[in-house]
Amino acid sequence: MTYTLQQIEKILNACLKGNEGEKINYVVFDSRMILPSLNSLFFALKTKQNDGHNYIADLYSKGLRNFVVNNDFSEFNSFQDANFICVENTTKALQNFAAHHRKQFDIPVVAVTGSNGKTIVKEWFTILASKYKKVLQSPKSYNSQIGVPLSVLELKENHEIAIFEAGISKIGEMSKLATIISPKIGIFTNIGDAHQENFPDIQTKVNEKLELFKNCEIIIYSSDKEEISNSIKSTYPNKKTFTWGKNKNSDLQLVSISQRKGFTYFELIFKKNIYSFSLKFIDNASLENTLTVLSTLLVVFPDKKPDDFDLHELHSVEMRLQQIEGKNNCTIINDSYNCDLASLRIALDVLNAQNQHTKKTLILSDIFEVGTEEKTLYKTVANLLINSNISRIIGVGETISKFADFFNIEKYFFEDTQEFISNLNSLGFKNEAILLKGARKYRFELISNELQLKSHRTVLEINLSSFEHNLQYFKSLLLPKTKLMIMVKAFSYGSGSFEIANYLKLKNVDYLAVAIADEGIELRKAGIKTPILILNPDIENIDLFINYTLEPEIYSFRILDDFYKAVKNRVHNPYPIHIKLNTGMNRLGFSKDEIPDLLEKLKSYDRIFVKSVFSHLVASGDENFDSFTKKQILDFKQITLEFEENLGYRFMRHILNSGGIERFPDAQFDMVRLGIGLYGISSKSDVLVKNISRLKTQIIQKIKVKAGETIGYNRAGKVERDSVIATLPIGYADGLRRKFSNGVGKVKIKGKFVPIIGNICMDLTMIDITDIEAEEGDEVIIFDEDYSVAELAEQLETIAYEVLTSISPRVKRVYVWE
Repeated sequence: MTYTLQQIEKILNACLKGNEGEKINYVVFDSRMILPSLNSLFFALKTKQNDGHNYIADLYSKGLRNFVVNNDFSEFNSFQDANFICVENTTKALQNFAAHHRKQFDIPVVAVTGSNGKTIVKEWFTILASKYKKVLQSPKSYNSQIGVPLSVLELKENHEIAIFEAGISKIGEMSKLATIISPKIGIFTNIGDAHQENFPDIQTKVNEKLELFKNCEIIIYSSDKEEISNSIKSTYPNKKTFTWGKNKNSDLQLVSISQRKGFTYFELIFKKNIYSFSLKFIDNASLENTLTVLSTLLVVFPDKKPDDFDLHELHSVEMRLQQIEGKNNCTIINDSYNCDLASLRIALDVLNAQNQHTKKTLILSDIFEVGTEEKTLYKTVANLLINSNISRIIGVGETISKFADFFNIEKYFFEDTQEFISNLNSLGFKNEAILLKGARKYRFELISNELQLKSHRTVLEINLSSFEHNLQYFKSLLLPKTKLMIMVKAFSYGSGSFEIANYLKLKNVDYLAVAIADEGIELRKAGIKTPILILNPDIENIDLFINYTLEPEIYSFRILDDFYKAVKNRVHNPYPIHIKLNTGMNRLGFSKDEIPDLLEKLKSYDRIFVKSVFSHLVASGDENFDSFTKKQILDFKQITLEFEENLGYRFMRHILNSGGIERFPDAQFDMVRLGIGLYGISSKSDVLVKNISRLKTQIIQKIKVKAGETIGYNRAGKVERDSVIATLPIGYADGLRRKFSNGVGKVKIKGKFVPIIGNICMDLTMIDITDIEAEEGDEVIIFDEDYSVAELAEQLETIAYEVLTSISPRVKRVYVWE
């Protein structure tokens, strides 16, 4: 929704200094993530750690002009054309604004609270509910006093359901979140020890969380959890509930559970009918989260049955109990997300399910989040390990090391992660299941990296945090009603089509575009349901288009006529097509003088309809050709007006690509197409888009060569001195182009650049490591967020683009969050 500053002033009961009519589409608070938008409003939040008022001058210099500040801010004269809304407290103002915004929507709003499982329940609900409705979910773990209002302010007119997390760390916080979210449906997942330090006892924390449901129409919870069940019944005796559990009185009754070959099989009774399911997880926590999600879906969609929802679409949430193949026939379970007693119990449950190993090892860091006296805490942990049949514990941290005597099993303790890694080889990891349970401070990902089996020595890491940053940046440039098409052609510019598309479907992207039908079919087979545009359609097998609901780009009369002949006897309803116009690219598309004949055909072809009309800008990122770009946009606008006058129905229009989104905001029409910009290439030098990829490999051999000897094919690389040469398991078949041979390209080892020497081979590349200390097995960076293989090249972005888009699918992709 769009607000004017005058409206916001009234909502906040504040004082406005500036232009009353200024329109606001976006609310922001983190100066590091802000990229200038004339329609953004910055809330200068003041916390214990930071003060947003300190960043106003920097944001102003970047083009931001709208600010919410505390009443004691006085530097207005320094920002003459800026607008300021003055309030007593900016955090409370943000919360009040979000609460007002929430009231504008009469849709099912779900709120999730509990000690564990909130994010997974939210993510899984969104995956399954999105098949039927447009769902807004709070980003990542945005469940705090600041995160919740920012999530609620994302509500837009096209959302049909919303689900938000609500987390608390002390008494008095939940009532504020309840006012902001105003949920109609409440979920209580479980109760545990997280943040217990700020509550005198568990019951007080339960009561605080129950504040979230004071205005709910229905509460969802497990009838098996007596503490929660009894508290809800006593606090809200007249409120409607939906329960799941083994109890016969549960609305969704769990009647049987079994586990085989990595799957959980279970049966449910719902409305006197029995339903059978399989789940690709074997821990109790995942089963509980699944039943919570199913219960919520049955409340939100009362006309559905449990088996209307495909549980096989559920996947693990990043940094939540990842299972990895380890060295020496080990299995690694990585739960380095948080470290409290409740989540430790859940993780131990998963560890015990690893029946392929009799030996089970726990690597545990200091525990910070539990408000219990240290001695009592670690005695509890020690007893928990005995009851869980853990073979040995490896403690990492000063505090847990002090209580080593409590653990009466095989044990080793280290002051920090680095000391553990230094002694790793002496610990003899072999034929065992290993649980990594560590607080973020201890960087257990370093331990995971040492323990896991590295079958792929060359890996392309895709940083989803940077990917999301770029997505949010481009979305911040769009008007609220502008739809977004993401280009995932060419293996998502090298990043992995399915993985990127699967991520995007949770981000309310409206369209995907791929080059050929085969790419679209693979996405459909992988469960992607977002509409897909095929840019280069091959219509020989039209049944594939229809069966997989793919929508073709039509760029010539031949394609149009052939497609219509193929489709007219196969469909009952008109099939969607997308018309491509040639406004200057001179590559594909209908020219201006072909439009009259095209329109006549389109009006006569009753088995197709135009879903969109679009064109492609030639040089949107180059200001030297702005006059040509503006002419393209004007021609496009005039031609599409002809379409509107002749077709008699609405269709979408889109012409902006990544560079156009950044530089021509007035030409957004109905939709924009985001491609290379999403992957870290910007047309603006001062914009903080981030490269999303990191290509790395290892030294597999090093040799010494004498001065005058040559390296590689055709004796192309000659050394002028005695040298040390290392070989890398990557070549032009992997996408490292031969143009980077013989010193053109550089790689980085231990922070230092070394040159490629000789010609790059099909599977191997040689580098000169004479001037550095490096050994076989050392990591080598080919490309990352800071540089490319052609670090000294003048056109760095172009080289980065070439490397990223040329990386072969045979290179393993790994997806990470930072």
